[in-house]
Amino acid sequence: MECEQNNKLVLVGFMGTGKSTVSRLLSEKLGWKRIDGDEEIERREGRKISDIFASEGEAAFRVIETKVLKSLLSESEPAVIATGGGAVLSGYNCELMLKHSCVAALKASPEQIIERVKNDTSRPLLQGDAGERVKLLLEQRKNAYDFAHISVDTTLLTAEEVVDAILQQWSCKQ
Repeated sequence: MECEQNNKLVLVGFMGTGKSTVSRLLSEKLGWKRIDGDEEIERREGRKISDIFASEGEAAFRVIETKVLKSLLSESEPAVIATGGGAVLSGYNCELMLKHSCVAALKASPEQIIERVKNDTSRPLLQGDAGERVKLLLEQRKNAYDFAHISVDTTLLTAEEVVDAILQQWSCKQ
């Protein structure tokens, strides 16, 4: 599948797969603006995502997430955008990303994801037993990232190797 849009590179993937770190390196390498979708939501809303979840629930957060994603994808400036792990739960979001960007899915083994996120208290979906929550969410989302133009398993790769793999696959898609 070819990428129709070549001035936006969107990273999708489950939490802990490396989207934030890889987006920083990719933006530096490409000389593009880097946007973290979750940070942008917090900036525009003037509050933390955990507060949105607590006061309005996940459904309200997802509406905000879609609005911000649509806005980011419509900007003319080239950008690397790291989405939140659940941005792909909306078919509409997936269509937007496919139409207005090249989408790279980052994947990792459940064990690696648990190791990376187990001590992160800022993630609202990991309250309680993080390991069990990760396994449950991974099962629920097991095919959610399959729509992407590019896919990279980050389990055994450094962030630099992930960037190289994305750029190599991306050059073949254009």
